[in-house]
Amino acid sequence: MSKPLNFIEHIIEEDLANGFSRNNLRFRFPPEPNGYLHIGHTKAIGISFGLGEKYNAPVNLRFDDTNPAKEEQEYVDAIKKDVSWLGYQWANELYSSDYFQQLYDWAILLIKDGKAYVDSQSSEAMAEQKGTPTEPGVDGPFRNRSIEENLDLFERMKLGEFEEGTHILRAKIDMQHPNMLMRDPIMYRILKKHHHRTGNDWCIYPMYDWTHGESDYIEQISHSLCSLEFKPHRELYDWFKEQVYSYSKDDYPLLPKQREFARLNLSYTIMSKRKLLTLVEEGIVKGWDDPRMPTISGLRRRGYTPMAIRHFIERVGVAKRDNIIDVSLLEFCVREDLNKTAPRVMAVLNPLKVVITNYPDGKEEWLEAENNQEDENAGYRKVPFSKEIFIEKEDFKESASNKYFRLTLGKEVRLKNAYIIKGEKVVKNANGDIIEMHCTYSEDTSKKVKGTLHWVSIKHAIEAEVREYDRLFMDEAPDSHPDKDFMDFINPNSLKILKAFVEPSLQDAKIGDRYQFQRIGYFNVDDDSSIEHLVFNKTVGLRDSWEKQKPVNKNQNKPQQKQNQPQRKAIDVIQQLGKKYTNLPEAKQLKVKAEIAELAKQVTYDELSPLFGTAVKKTGTRIATVIALKVLLNNGLQHNEAIKDFIEKAIEDDNAVLRNEASEI
Repeated sequence: MSKPLNFIEHIIEEDLANGFSRNNLRFRFPPEPNGYLHIGHTKAIGISFGLGEKYNAPVNLRFDDTNPAKEEQEYVDAIKKDVSWLGYQWANELYSSDYFQQLYDWAILLIKDGKAYVDSQSSEAMAEQKGTPTEPGVDGPFRNRSIEENLDLFERMKLGEFEEGTHILRAKIDMQHPNMLMRDPIMYRILKKHHHRTGNDWCIYPMYDWTHGESDYIEQISHSLCSLEFKPHRELYDWFKEQVYSYSKDDYPLLPKQREFARLNLSYTIMSKRKLLTLVEEGIVKGWDDPRMPTISGLRRRGYTPMAIRHFIERVGVAKRDNIIDVSLLEFCVREDLNKTAPRVMAVLNPLKVVITNYPDGKEEWLEAENNQEDENAGYRKVPFSKEIFIEKEDFKESASNKYFRLTLGKEVRLKNAYIIKGEKVVKNANGDIIEMHCTYSEDTSKKVKGTLHWVSIKHAIEAEVREYDRLFMDEAPDSHPDKDFMDFINPNSLKILKAFVEPSLQDAKIGDRYQFQRIGYFNVDDDSSIEHLVFNKTVGLRDSWEKQKPVNKNQNKPQQKQNQPQRKAIDVIQQLGKKYTNLPEAKQLKVKAEIAELAKQVTYDELSPLFGTAVKKTGTRIATVIALKVLLNNGLQHNEAIKDFIEKAIEDDNAVLRNEASEI
């Protein structure tokens, strides 16, 4: 079944149906080269390049480089590397600075037409005259300068005769306009700064709002896509493009269309470049590519894969309203991808020495181990076994209950890819700490034992540094507290450095290689690694460890309901599950979906149909209703107008999960 269209694709399809030529489709990704790309940018990248792939249309990579005070070639190079790493290829590498002369020429024409003027006030005076969202602005004293004086001043601004802050060029629109952005916005300011591409050719630089839309126009971008914070700017975007269209419609016949989508917000994450820079400058992290950073370079260094990030963006979907996505969904996508591709190896992070007393001294064996049970082509490798091995300290208890299935005295466990061992005795130091475990082994591996442990042969193990990374913030929304600084929520345990021991097959591991350390998680080889000193980063655990840390339900210790109390109706349980559905990570959504489908077998159409009128904002309940409705239809319920109307509205919704569920009916 084909994937349902998102609202942007609906817009494009409508344009094509109304006669817009598919050959004229053209998109762009326009980053400012003033910092490193982060996970939030991947949504914009995925949308624009994804549309390029869908419609076989060119996508430009355009650097909006209008502020030389903050932009550097370092950022340009990093952005190109990140976009390429994600697997996207741009049609043209372009720069807004390529258009400085054309923008200047258009500004001259606007001045000549009385639609732009030079203002010589202080920024404080201009701010006071601009008004407020509820009060109109007032005209400034220089608004009605003559065209001749404006042309003279603007030319002298360009020649460098004036100091920064003495003059600006403003569009002459309407100081009483209800949209404050339309109250004579600034087009040019004086900046005597060296530009990373144009050098010292210019000392006046165009503002973003003036440059951005006109760059789209020059490149003949058909659909200019940006995040929701630019929605108030659309009116100004359209005003500027309509002015320049009157000057250059023969050269540039196509007018771009700006449309906005919800930006990507992640829990336990900050996206502000300024705040990320603070983390770097204050030494909280070790640079922009620190594996705890949400930058693409940081995620790459941590071991995230391009495919996992792209799958995450697809799952998030394209919406019109901002929301916060649980970071556990991103981690789930990383696990899902690495599970298919990462070779399995054994590593011990917190070693306890085990001596197998009945194994011959000096003997060693090389046993066969499967590289990846998810990939039949991954093959096998040899791992060495000897009398002395390391296991994890956490895998042994001196005394334990019957429900403890790891190693303890008098019980047997299986060693992965090897034999069965039985705990016999412990050796302790003067403080009473266990420093060594003595076991016996059995070659009868057909015996049924419940526990399986990973291990490494001490004689053959390679010492390695393991960097265990965790979330950088302990709060789900660290920058959302008006009375606290985001730095107050730094996780003091976001990095632990361990001395670990890994199997010898990792001796030749190369920087960037990814592995599953069996029973622990996914790891990759860090940039700091060398043949003499292996360094691994923890990418993500095998399970969501943060889920366990969430507050315990206060009601869980209350006495259970007596058996003679009435059970809740299935329809009420479905409604309750739906309320929480959109807040769950994807893995849990799948479980809840199965639960709803099972409950739906006990529900009648008369019970379900009132939920068709659920408010639009209650997305989770509507998703649960669709899931239940599918079960009823599969069991013979006939379609009717109410069902048809409910499904049509669901297919047009902003929420990708709801659209996907509804499209299956």
